[in-house]
Amino acid sequence: MVQIRTKREIQLIAESCQIVADTLEMLSSEMVPGKSILELDQLAEEYIWSCNARPAFKGYQGFPSTLCVSVDDEVVHGIPNNRLLEEGQIVGVDCGAEKQGYFGDHARTFAIGEISQEKQQLMDVTRESLNRGIQSAKVGNHVSDIGYAIQSYVEPFGYSVVRELVGHGIGTQLHEDPQIPNYGDPGKGYRLQEGMCIAIEPMINLGAKEIVTDSDGWTIRTADGKSSAHFEHTITITSSDPVVLSKDSKSGKLIFS
Repeated sequence: MVQIRTKREIQLIAESCQIVADTLEMLSSEMVPGKSILELDQLAEEYIWSCNARPAFKGYQGFPSTLCVSVDDEVVHGIPNNRLLEEGQIVGVDCGAEKQGYFGDHARTFAIGEISQEKQQLMDVTRESLNRGIQSAKVGNHVSDIGYAIQSYVEPFGYSVVRELVGHGIGTQLHEDPQIPNYGDPGKGYRLQEGMCIAIEPMINLGAKEIVTDSDGWTIRTADGKSSAHFEHTITITSSDPVVLSKDSKSGKLIFS
């Protein structure tokens, strides 16, 4: 069932979203060659707890860590370990937090040192596809209009959209209805309403759309070994433009009176 949230609920979701956004902003200065991925996870966990929140991913369906950290050809759900970041990598970091019973979800892909022009363009296009998806999330539009905006932007660059992994509603659960695919024809699926809170998260591959899952049961990577990028924002649908909830505190707190 799709939930329509009150202004108070949206404010609570926004508070959790700001925590995850601030967490990733805090980590941005740590995304350098030689940094341990496990240390990034520990820093994130400590910060989230310091905000009187809890890491939403840790323990979720058995996931062992606070962050999902996915390097180069890893699309999503990479488990933090003792690997060290290396020059030239791109690294997707996905983070969730729960505070007062409401969830926030946010992801960014980071460049480690100097990266290739090919990887930089993949990151830039994926980030812009998220912006275009958000702009399509307006009252009266359909869920598929979001995916169409993303897919129609990225495919002319020769990139592909992962099909099996999608965005989602969010609120008192980390994943709620409706699912938000990053592809599709316009004008189909659930009609967007004021008060909905959704996480839009394009996962865009440099090569083919096919993915495989590692033996750890979590890490998902591209089948062809080419890089993938991932960006995510949690937003709310308003009577006018959509509002991004997962902004770091430098962008100003969001108040829904």
